[in-house]
Amino acid sequence: MRPGLFVLSATVGLSISVFSLSALAAGEKREDDGKWLTPDDTITYNVKEDGAVDWYTYNGFRRYHSECHVCHGPDGMGSTYAPALIDSIKNLDYYDFAEVVMSGRERKLADGSSSIMPAFGDNKNVSCYGEDIYAYLLARADGAIERGRPRKRDAKPEGAKETESACH
Repeated sequence: MRPGLFVLSATVGLSISVFSLSALAAGEKREDDGKWLTPDDTITYNVKEDGAVDWYTYNGFRRYHSECHVCHGPDGMGSTYAPALIDSIKNLDYYDFAEVVMSGRERKLADGSSSIMPAFGDNKNVSCYGEDIYAYLLARADGAIERGRPRKRDAKPEGAKETESACH
């Protein structure tokens, strides 16, 4: 199992092809040790007919709510302080998402004020699980999972245990 691209993309600036929404729309994804990937090896999610989510999407829910919801609201819905990530994710491929989360971003607003997303590259609760957070937000944005903790999930794969151990 390869280490999470989230950490690698931010630290060594990998140049990788852009996430393909058409591939997701066509349902073309594959499973690799519990991780669901698009044809270009970008993380995605899987929700079974009984509502069970893959481990990585479930873990993304957990990590999002431990670090991101304070500003971006529960379930990616946004707040008066920060935008709804379930809207933003529709316009960001995984690699742009990783860049913003790892390095931060400042935007000047029309009224002269600034909007600042702090960098989380040094926060292992985020940097080690960026793919998981992305998969969770993507599933929320697509309406594949509802608000709240997913009721069912797959077991934690060995690859997830190994990646987590290597990151920490």
